[in-house]
Amino acid sequence: MALKEQAYLVVDIGTGNVRVALAKPNGEIISIERENLQYHKDNNYPEALYFEPDTLWVQIQRLAKAVLVHSGGYEVEAITSTSQREGIVLVGKSGKSLIGLPNIDHRGREWENLIEDKTDVYKLTGRYPTSLFSALKVVGIRNKRPEIWSDFSTFMSISDWVEYMFSGVFHYEHSQASETLLYDVEGKKWSDHLCSIFSLNLEDLPNLTHSGSILGKIKPDVASLFSISSEAVIIVGGADTQLAVKSTQPSEADVVIVSGTTTPIIKLTKSYELDEQQRTWTGRHIDEDSFMLEANAGVTGLNYQRLKEVFYPNEGYDVIEEEVNALDCFQCVASLGSLLADEKTPLTRGGFLFDAPVSHQLSRGSFVWATLWDIACSIKENYNSLCNVTSHNRDYIWACGGGVQSKTLRQFIANLLGKKIIICDSYRQSSVVGGVFICNEALGKTQPEREILETVYPQDKEEDKINYLEWKKTRSSFRTLLNH
Repeated sequence: MALKEQAYLVVDIGTGNVRVALAKPNGEIISIERENLQYHKDNNYPEALYFEPDTLWVQIQRLAKAVLVHSGGYEVEAITSTSQREGIVLVGKSGKSLIGLPNIDHRGREWENLIEDKTDVYKLTGRYPTSLFSALKVVGIRNKRPEIWSDFSTFMSISDWVEYMFSGVFHYEHSQASETLLYDVEGKKWSDHLCSIFSLNLEDLPNLTHSGSILGKIKPDVASLFSISSEAVIIVGGADTQLAVKSTQPSEADVVIVSGTTTPIIKLTKSYELDEQQRTWTGRHIDEDSFMLEANAGVTGLNYQRLKEVFYPNEGYDVIEEEVNALDCFQCVASLGSLLADEKTPLTRGGFLFDAPVSHQLSRGSFVWATLWDIACSIKENYNSLCNVTSHNRDYIWACGGGVQSKTLRQFIANLLGKKIIICDSYRQSSVVGGVFICNEALGKTQPEREILETVYPQDKEEDKINYLEWKKTRSSFRTLLNH
């Protein structure tokens, strides 16, 4: 009987969807399945969303069984997980999962005033503290959901919770812990001082674990559920942004753009660098001693995806590219709520600005062009902020994530930044491929060689400079409008 080829099961919980992939150690994806992540509004708060962990676990089971249909010639050797940052799952005293709170949940906003000295918190956590981060989500549960809080025992990031469901081991990986406001990023440990600010107990936090370490073996009942060998090991993954960055195999001091639901612009560094103006984030990368310095353009790819559903519900991205490239004049400019590091408050309203009366040249392609230009301009602004904190002298930038499937967007970014944009062949499933690399490291296997799909060279176009100034003026108009 022929020996089966080894493979990995990678669970990826993004902001918008749940993905499970079966992949080879060389990075080749054998099979991948996805479903939308199901959110519910929590009317106890003005801006609260949650998900049911039990429902998510059922989705993971369904997707895993679907990809494992293709595993006839493979044996699952290891399982890992990655997920959206800032998202958490609360677990009760009996080990039962209580509630899931995604990164887009802001139930803690009304308790942000608990943080009297935000500069003190920024110095320890590497990020300006807001309700985006996990500690304030937990405070929101404590203050308004007593039926949940009475059973509360601990919480984990979503990826750590997935690994707990497979292994039965509570833990919190360092890159995910960076997003809690309870973790000393430079000290690489939970902080009693930070816990005291939110009146949370340090003893309630799980043990910290390193990405790429072996957490334990799969639970026998779970192995049986998936028809996986009981010898399969669970490997600590990490935050989806960090795993996506890892898939490009960058060097220290490289900059990587991760174009997904949001768009972080990241520089890898060995030192704990902070911005005096508190515009950037500094978090742990997934190796032992690196940091990620980041400016984030906020919700970008999600805007593109939603507008595709409006304007191109039945067509593929190739049709969009064809129509956008056919435009000979650009009829509108967009400002769709992206984040700029230099702005203290986000734009919560947005739209398109075009001449009136409406031109006969205005088409659905015009709106998509404006959306892609808005994303590219937001990336440029945040890259400039990053460069104000730390120098970046290389003539190239790595890019990954589903957003850069648009060749138009790739060219826009290259032109605006004046840098080569390098895309690896794994860019579409970058966080999953990062999970493969994590498993290889844990099991002592050789990493596959990075393969470059495309290098986009910048074009010096006068019209881009004009359109960039027009975009800045439009964004300023929206901000002025919202302030009145």
